[in-house]
Amino acid sequence: MLINLSSSPPSPSSSLSRFSNSKSRILESSSLKSKTNFFKPLPSSLCYSSNLSFHPKTHLFSRCPHGKSLDLKSWAVSGFDLGNFESVLEAAGVLTAIIVVHESGHFLAAYLQGIHVSKFAVGFGPILAKFNAKNVEYSVRAIPLGGFVGFPDNDPESDIPVDDENLLKNRPILDRTIVISAGVIANIIFAYLIIFIQVVSVGLPVQEAFPGVLVPDVRPFSAASRDGLLPGDVILAVNGTNLPKNGPNAVSEVVGVIKRSPKNNVLLKVERGNQDFEIGVTPDESFDGTGKIGVQLSPNVKITKVVAKNISEAFNFAGNEFWGLSSNVVDSLKQTFLNFSQSASKVSGPVAIIAVGAEVARSNIDGLYQFAAVLNINLAVVNLLPLPALDGGSLALILIEAARGGRKLPLETEQRITSSGITLVILLGVYLIVRDTLNLDFIKDLL
Repeated sequence: MLINLSSSPPSPSSSLSRFSNSKSRILESSSLKSKTNFFKPLPSSLCYSSNLSFHPKTHLFSRCPHGKSLDLKSWAVSGFDLGNFESVLEAAGVLTAIIVVHESGHFLAAYLQGIHVSKFAVGFGPILAKFNAKNVEYSVRAIPLGGFVGFPDNDPESDIPVDDENLLKNRPILDRTIVISAGVIANIIFAYLIIFIQVVSVGLPVQEAFPGVLVPDVRPFSAASRDGLLPGDVILAVNGTNLPKNGPNAVSEVVGVIKRSPKNNVLLKVERGNQDFEIGVTPDESFDGTGKIGVQLSPNVKITKVVAKNISEAFNFAGNEFWGLSSNVVDSLKQTFLNFSQSASKVSGPVAIIAVGAEVARSNIDGLYQFAAVLNINLAVVNLLPLPALDGGSLALILIEAARGGRKLPLETEQRITSSGITLVILLGVYLIVRDTLNLDFIKDLL
């Protein structure tokens, strides 16, 4: 099972739920877009397991509770940093909780129908601790980034007769469909609950746009520093043209004028404190012939929190936020497939997920709520894809069986399809883990 988060353009009614501060650099507009996938090997017996993927640079859009459209900000990392141990644990805890919820969905759907379950594992790899209850082995395993529910259907060590009606493979199509779909349903419910808790506790972040472009930082000895621009200034107009409120467009407009004006004076109307005045800045010429002044720019927005005042408002806010995030997930997935040849080389693994989650945890509590909600939604959406080793692949086999009038595909054919998907996932997962580990900042320093 797989989670995929990728960036997509915002819809007019969407707003950004901000993970952390980011700034558009005038001279360096490129940014990293790495996609991360977390893969987990499956045990030999029939099971359902979880794999995750995440973009270190992701635009996460949420519905604004008051219907206002919020400006776009992006969050990018230039490398992976696992330096803060507490935030790393928080990120790992979020991922583990999401997987436990997913697998609990499969487990409960089977258990409540009387279907035999043999294993419930948190993590994968070597067993660290385990206990048995009601013929089910519960275990904690060495790598806490996955999990699986095992069924004894094809377990040669099981003493359950192969024709037992309570084996999953012997159950009617509807029963098996419920078990396979339950993990996705559990993640959808969990995502909504996370958003609901955020709405009634810390509130949803709402950005209010103001005219102009904020200057968060000015490089020493740059053209901007030389001509008197200071951090905290707000650029209201460029060469007599007032800047709009919608941040990304305003930032792009300033960047465009600066780049087109090397060694030519650019008149900026600046707000500093309660005063407005004009500053003339002469951009230096960069190596490619464009202008540069050595500042960072960001949309001029103010972030406030909106907390639901009553239960009706809470359900309304949570529903809008959930559908906003869900629509963005679907759009992002569509864009990923449409541009797969370009995005394939940017796939990353579980190490990158933890790095991203740790950075989110260091940012603020809002980011952690959004991180958890989006991962849940993505796990649900991506695992419905009809691909081997995903829930959607198992559902596809059941649909084929139903289309054949209840006649299953030959066991050898099903096993070949499933094993090929699992093998691909394992090989790709190992490759990504190694590659992302080598991309860690402290590993780079050692090398």
